[in-house]
Amino acid sequence: MSVSTPRTKEPTAASARFPQTAGRGRPDSGRRRTVKPSRILLVALLTLAALYFLLPVYWLVVASTKSSADLFGTFGLWFSDPRWLDNLSKVFSYSDGVFWDWTLNSLLYAGVGGALATLLAGAAGYALAVYRFRGREAVFKAVLAGVLLPCTALALPLYLLFSKVGLANTYWAVLIPSVVSPFGVYLCRIYAEAAVPAEMLEAARVDGAGEWRIFGTLVLRTMTPALVTVFLFQFVGIWNNYFLPLVMLSDDRKYPITLGLTTWQAAANRIPELNQLTVGGAFLSVLPLAAAMLVLQRYWRSGLTQGSVKG
Repeated sequence: MSVSTPRTKEPTAASARFPQTAGRGRPDSGRRRTVKPSRILLVALLTLAALYFLLPVYWLVVASTKSSADLFGTFGLWFSDPRWLDNLSKVFSYSDGVFWDWTLNSLLYAGVGGALATLLAGAAGYALAVYRFRGREAVFKAVLAGVLLPCTALALPLYLLFSKVGLANTYWAVLIPSVVSPFGVYLCRIYAEAAVPAEMLEAARVDGAGEWRIFGTLVLRTMTPALVTVFLFQFVGIWNNYFLPLVMLSDDRKYPITLGLTTWQAAANRIPELNQLTVGGAFLSVLPLAAAMLVLQRYWRSGLTQGSVKG
């Protein structure tokens, strides 16, 4: 008597390749995604931080639509009889349009100074990253020391120096110090070491390109994210600079916006109308910075991270 054992069905190629689990459909079906408490806490903290930084901007937008009486007599975080165009027109027309002079001066200091500082920082950073010469590390350590040195500590020595050469109370007294950016040199060197390949430079030299042509055509294009980052930082820093123009300048027609609005605020005790003009001018002074941040934001992020991941 022979006992027959049941034959098990051999797995086919498809079943072996895609095994089925009994009692289950798709692997993700019936599985709930749980949100971790740490993630909720992180989102809450970031939301509070965003509100903390955006609340003054919101107040500035609301206050710029109010009259001088409503500025102190109504709730500060809501609109009351908005008169935006009238307030802004008073800002530009007050004292023979001195606010226009302040705006053009700020654009000159921040735009030209930021562009020249970016170009010099790119050239210095590239030279420190590519060329080998005696004292290179000593120069780089001096640059790092310049990053740690506060700008306010240099204002008085710079004023004495510019007074000796007759440049005090001129545009050059603010523009020349603005073209120096130790942080820009540091960032450009770190980026150039990671993003500018030596093979590209050697190939360009073999093709007969000179060093200036290599820097102007290849290196600047490769270092564009870092250069835009340096320009953005320098532009914002010069635009918000207050102490250096305060020390260097005595002619109010050469003031930047920051120093000019401070003079309005100081005179508001005698002329109450200047309270509203100061608020309106502060709102207008924020617009170029916001535009620069929105336009150059993607370059800023890539400039901070791309040099660290390139090999």
